[in-house]
Amino acid sequence: MPTPPTSTATPGQEQRCKEFSLSYWNPYWMLPSDVCGMNCFWEAAFRYDMKTRPNEKMHLAVVACGERLEETVTMLKSALIFSIKPLHVHIFAEDQLHHSFKDRLASWSFLRRFDYSLYPITFPGDSAADWKKLFKPCASQRLFLPLILKEVDSLLYVDTDILFLRPVDDIWSLLKKFNSTQIAAMAPEHEEPRIGWYNRFARHPYYGRTGVNSGVMLMNMTRMRRKYFKNDMTTARLQWGDILLPLLKKYKLNITWGDQDLLNIMFFHNPESLFVFPCQWNYRPDHCIYGSNCREAEEEGVFILHGNRGVYHDDKQPAFRAVYEALRNCSLEDDSVRSLLKPLELELQKTVHTYCGKTYKIFIKQLTKSIRNRYDTPPKER
Repeated sequence: MPTPPTSTATPGQEQRCKEFSLSYWNPYWMLPSDVCGMNCFWEAAFRYDMKTRPNEKMHLAVVACGERLEETVTMLKSALIFSIKPLHVHIFAEDQLHHSFKDRLASWSFLRRFDYSLYPITFPGDSAADWKKLFKPCASQRLFLPLILKEVDSLLYVDTDILFLRPVDDIWSLLKKFNSTQIAAMAPEHEEPRIGWYNRFARHPYYGRTGVNSGVMLMNMTRMRRKYFKNDMTTARLQWGDILLPLLKKYKLNITWGDQDLLNIMFFHNPESLFVFPCQWNYRPDHCIYGSNCREAEEEGVFILHGNRGVYHDDKQPAFRAVYEALRNCSLEDDSVRSLLKPLELELQKTVHTYCGKTYKIFIKQLTKSIRNRYDTPPKER
């Protein structure tokens, strides 16, 4: 048994540590002198983690086609306004949009915690035409991200019509909550089965009671690439790269929402592989159009806003549009972000004649906290 290390702790440290047993089977002499007691391994690991985690890079992916440039740039702006750790964005876009993306993002070069990569839209082999016309142009590109971004371990995929009202860091941290079998995380498609689409109309298997929505999808892609999936096409389990095309061929006449439906089918057969996060991480008009039905958002506010069905650009859901316009017109300067709330609240108050507008405070509850934490807290306290 090695000789116990001589304590170099100060009297205060000895007082803090004296009630904790210290096992000497492990050579603790390599640890800093102020690390003692209360499980030396975990305290040292925590101190190391605090030093290294701020440099951990998060990976965000988006697929943009057609008239989605402005919407995508606004989404990226909302991500950067609050994010703390460095963020690398993988942008998959039609060739004609690449120059515009480079022009718009060039002005953000001063942000040291942000960089991006641009990719063309690509689908495998002879089935490319089928994949491109599935649901919306380019939407099914997301299915191939684990196969294209082979060097990326984990990834947050979002649709272009997403707005972050809370740091990306917070949803990224959900990766640590995955158990050993979970490979991805999504929110339910509906909270209320009476208005659910999948449980009333789907002609294919779907996850859980009401299906899941793939507009916000957190992925451990290393696990996705390694996993062998149960399926209803063969008794053999198939890996991600082998299951997609057979799944499309079997169900392409029965699916309405394209790649989202395929994901629902996959996780129906492999429910142990999905981590389901609450609706406030993917808040859509369905959560308020017939009355509020996202309890978590009512309690804590909306974390991620999803303006599907084009509600950012028409008058059907003015509360959603008000938030989008506020962030679209906001610059990345601190003063611009700080002054965002009051005008936005005034605009939201004009929407109380709508169901979503009646609960307008949930749209700014978390946003207020995010701005205060990121911009009003002294740097040493952040």
